[in-house]
Amino acid sequence: MTQTVQNLQDQAYDPDHLLNTLIEKLAIKNDAALSRALEVAPPVISKIRHRRLPVGASLLIRMHEVADLSIAELRALMGDRRGKYRVSGVRTSSARH
Repeated sequence: MTQTVQNLQDQAYDPDHLLNTLIEKLAIKNDAALSRALEVAPPVISKIRHRRLPVGASLLIRMHEVADLSIAELRALMGDRRGKYRVSGVRTSSARH
């Protein structure tokens, strides 16, 4: 992991930082332009900014594709310090307790 990613991971959860960085990297003007670039409805960006909607996996992948930033970099930009994601709550039959 790069030093920049590690420094960003030391910050608290801040989706504004992620969104503002994307706006700057994509050289666009505002959240409306960002929503168009990410192909999401403008209220999605607003809800993320106001912490009423988390950044989901599909949006994170879209950000990766559009901004050419790694998933680790994107997670670090928003202050996500979790080591792993749980994809599903469903356990397989071979899982041990």
